[in-house]
Amino acid sequence: MTTPNGLLLIDKASGPTSHDVVARVRRALGVRRVGHAGTLDPMATGLLLVAVGPATRLLRFAQVTTKRYSGEVTLGVATDSLDADGALVASAPVPALDEAALAAAAAAFTGSILQRAPMVSARRVGGERLHALARRGVEVERPAREVLIHAFALDPTEDPARWRFTVTCSTGTYVRVLLAELAERLGTVGHLSALRREASGARRVEEARTVELFEADVAAGDPGLEPPSALVASLERFAVDAADARRLRQGQRVPGPPLEGEVAVFDEAGELVAVAERVDGLYRPVVVLATGAPGRDG
Repeated sequence: MTTPNGLLLIDKASGPTSHDVVARVRRALGVRRVGHAGTLDPMATGLLLVAVGPATRLLRFAQVTTKRYSGEVTLGVATDSLDADGALVASAPVPALDEAALAAAAAAFTGSILQRAPMVSARRVGGERLHALARRGVEVERPAREVLIHAFALDPTEDPARWRFTVTCSTGTYVRVLLAELAERLGTVGHLSALRREASGARRVEEARTVELFEADVAAGDPGLEPPSALVASLERFAVDAADARRLRQGQRVPGPPLEGEVAVFDEAGELVAVAERVDGLYRPVVVLATGAPGRDG
């Protein structure tokens, strides 16, 4: 029996956690090695990249990407989690706003900005997840991190307190923090009331399946996994001959073109051999994929 190995694009529904999706993939395929890149909160929907089998070792290469979201912000009401799943903690009048005012406010957050993780989040501080501390009523100092907002735009709805938005941002951006700070800049409070991940890097939610459709495909005998190489699509790449592919798989260094950073190395058949980095003119394997494993690339 072959071991599933590769990438799944899942269109997550609102309600389940990202871990819930991973658990369902594990059950459907009967494997334990399943992971995801980029957590989506329970209320959020959209694109979730899920790796299966040996391909889970490549997940970190899929996370170094730009993400695009759409959603809705509700002004005048603040919650403890900064989103619709949280408890009401404050309310404030919503000033008269027009599209020009929202555009000017959004422009102030475009570019490089500093963010602090919300207390209700999975980020770790001092070895403990912030949401675990928050449940105990403990608030700790969170270091500010630099994130990049490539584009941020808002459009009105029929409700003057609710605005639709789109944002393209770097990995690690907390959209709910962005919207809470936007509301503050507008002279009120607010929270994230809907969120959908539309894209992660070059991958689009239109390419994804619901977890229910994936389970049906597995039952029909075709899980539809993409090869592991799909997880390293953002890396530069080069090919090696059979002898150097064997050396890489044995942990040895091989020659190659002068490329920057970690690169994907393929064999003559177009299958992924390893991710490697150049050291003293030779490429040292960082992650090696075993030859002949199911899922084509390892």
